[in-house]
Amino acid sequence: MNYEYQKIIACLGKDPTMRQLIKQHSLPPLEKKTNFFAALTYEIIGQQLSGKVARVIYKRFLGLFKGKLPKPKQILKTSDAKLRSCGCSWAKVKYLKSLAECVDNKQLNLESLDKLPDKEVYEQLLKVKGIGPWTAEMFMIFTLHRPDVFSVGDLGLRTAVSKLYKVKKDDFKKIEKIAERWKPYRSLACRYLWESIDQK
Repeated sequence: MNYEYQKIIACLGKDPTMRQLIKQHSLPPLEKKTNFFAALTYEIIGQQLSGKVARVIYKRFLGLFKGKLPKPKQILKTSDAKLRSCGCSWAKVKYLKSLAECVDNKQLNLESLDKLPDKEVYEQLLKVKGIGPWTAEMFMIFTLHRPDVFSVGDLGLRTAVSKLYKVKKDDFKKIEKIAERWKPYRSLACRYLWESIDQK
């Protein structure tokens, strides 16, 4: 365990409940992702699905393009019905095409995202139809590896906080206040919370 990680764990561990979670669960290292288009297509396909189902549909999606990630232009040229055939809802078909169009016409500059502050990344992603707060936050946590993101809209996180801290899972304000304890490492806290309910 390196010094920086020890420092982060010590900070989170000031909260006794989080300290207990850290003792109970070990987290795998986050995968380094450099293809932001691939990551966003996966996040869109995975909206409101379990990780297992999302992976199955994403594999079928890639199968439409001989197992390789398509370029934005390829998605735009593919019929809605064909995209729908892999298991995506009609809404997600529209969202995938919206993402492809925004990338293709340079409205969304994927290469710049890693260099932008969190707020600007969030604002850029929300310009794409079908990318809402949850999708943007998942991208920031799992792809950009931003350290201080808390997704209050995620049902799994709210369920975990509700169970551990005895608050109602629909009390967004109380949950956000509890999450303030974990700054500036709320992303790691999220991962421990997910692990506690076996969400990820």
